[in-house]
Amino acid sequence: MLHAAVAAYLGRYRGESRVHTGSDLKAFLTWCAGQELAPLNLGRAEVERYVRWLQEVRRLQPSTVSRRLSVVVGFYRVCVIDQILAHSPADYVRRPPMPTDSPTLGLGHLQFEALLTTARLSANRNDFALIAMLGLLGLRIFEACGANIADLGEEHGHRVLKIRGKGDKTVLVPLPPAVARAVEHAVEGREQGPILRNLHGRRMDRHAATRRLRQLSVTAGIRMPRMHPHMLRHTFVTTMLDAGVSLRDVQIAARHADPKTTMRYDRARKNLDRHPNYILAAYMASGT
Repeated sequence: MLHAAVAAYLGRYRGESRVHTGSDLKAFLTWCAGQELAPLNLGRAEVERYVRWLQEVRRLQPSTVSRRLSVVVGFYRVCVIDQILAHSPADYVRRPPMPTDSPTLGLGHLQFEALLTTARLSANRNDFALIAMLGLLGLRIFEACGANIADLGEEHGHRVLKIRGKGDKTVLVPLPPAVARAVEHAVEGREQGPILRNLHGRRMDRHAATRRLRQLSVTAGIRMPRMHPHMLRHTFVTTMLDAGVSLRDVQIAARHADPKTTMRYDRARKNLDRHPNYILAAYMASGT
């Protein structure tokens, strides 16, 4: 019965959404197995325990806990729809409070420029395309790694890349000339296959991409404790805002379904730019 319920729930998703949802659901089912609990016989208290375990034992970010809880809520909702359960044990489970600011910090303008220059001068022809696709197009890492040569094209005079994003939604992303050149350099005359490849000539995955990003960051002299691909998507948003692009246009470019997501990036940027530490240091400059 559990296997059928899981299959019915995951059958609602496709592509990367199915992969990520399946991973979050597996985490919950694994926890249930470790607690010797039957997932289809739980009460609200057990689901609350799972949330506390994510918070207190795994110490996950509130956004990650909220996402994993949403998967559990969705799973039980489908179980009720399919009449496997009479009611959902995840109803009325308290969601963790979400911070108003994004916990991820992007690169500063000079840092981003140094990273772009380092990637452009790299002997690895995939490096500049990787950094450009993440930082200048704002692609998610699975979108960049999943992009194929066949997804390149032209639309109304614009060079474009067809992206399969979250929820398996397909969008056309225009390629500025610098990004188009970086992509063409990575493709190197090939007519099919992935745009980004690893050192073995196969499709680059998120792990290889993260390793390349960290190596390029070290070479560029960027000191960040945990450099990861999403920092470049954050940089894409904050750099646009710094350049004077309206919040609404940035939301569209980043493909944020909720404007609150874009606003969280904006608040984090402004909190640092306007931090009182700078005012105090400037006031006391004569003594420092």
